[in-house]
Amino acid sequence: MLEELAPKWQAARESVLRERRGGERRRAAGAGRKQRLVFVDRLLVTLVHLRLGLPHAALAELYRVDRSTVSGAVREVRPLLAARGFAIPDRPGLRIRSLEDLFAYADAGGVELRIDGTEVQVRRPRAGRPGRKAFVSGKKKQNTIKTTTFSDGQGRTLLSGVVRLRSLGFGTVV
Repeated sequence: MLEELAPKWQAARESVLRERRGGERRRAAGAGRKQRLVFVDRLLVTLVHLRLGLPHAALAELYRVDRSTVSGAVREVRPLLAARGFAIPDRPGLRIRSLEDLFAYADAGGVELRIDGTEVQVRRPRAGRPGRKAFVSGKKKQNTIKTTTFSDGQGRTLLSGVVRLRSLGFGTVV
């Protein structure tokens, strides 16, 4: 996984830096502010956060960095993992990347799907941001995102991260 994701992360990082600079490098590669977390640590922090649900502040304490560093790492690596998709244990090489892929796999293989939904508390979006009210849960009276996870009959996760905001409707994948 590391060999697959590291070049993609580096390319995305260079692209963001180039856009921020408005052109090519002005200094040699390696000059400037050093990263607090190397890519391996960024990947581990993201995987631990996604798997165990540890708060960013707790992970920041473990790595002795600021919480915003962990938040940035998760924000950078999570899309790379999402684009990679979910592996199917019985079928090497097959990956589920969207709801359409999931339903096609379930239909073709006669797999019974289980759906689990939960509300995850999030920080309140900034004032003036479109969709700010979409994050308010009527149930918990807090700012939340409703996340749906799909698994097969054996309890193996097939797809996670289908998010439903109140104003958007079901099926928005983040």
